[in-house]
Amino acid sequence: MSKVAIVYWSGTGNTEAMAAAVAEGAKGKGAEVSVLNCTEFTADMVDMYDTIAFGCPSMGSEVLEESEFEPMFTSCVPKLSGKKIGLFGSYGWGDGEWMRTWEEDCISAGAVLASECVICNEAPDSEAEENCKKLGESLA
Repeated sequence: MSKVAIVYWSGTGNTEAMAAAVAEGAKGKGAEVSVLNCTEFTADMVDMYDTIAFGCPSMGSEVLEESEFEPMFTSCVPKLSGKKIGLFGSYGWGDGEWMRTWEEDCISAGAVLASECVICNEAPDSEAEENCKKLGESLA
């Protein structure tokens, strides 16, 4: 059984709802899943999991949330080489630039993306929920 961490930050609940759908998909494939707010996760925990899904909405001028999520994620980057990960998040404006940049940064760090990242505008609709479940399945 694979161990999957789902680590997220959510200001409005949209990304939290996405995290729940990712967890549902991974559990459906038999994975042992831990859903953690980014304040509960540290770089020292990366090696405890087979795969990790990171979720963060777009903030400001299409960047990761800067006070809690981004510092946590940056501390994890050196441990992501060869690690299978997934990315997800919501946005309220823009065109997803924050996710494209984030994805490129992860690939540059040597992370292995389990599937395409999942983004949605505002609250996840049924299509976004299904894509989140598929992301979870690909991590399991």
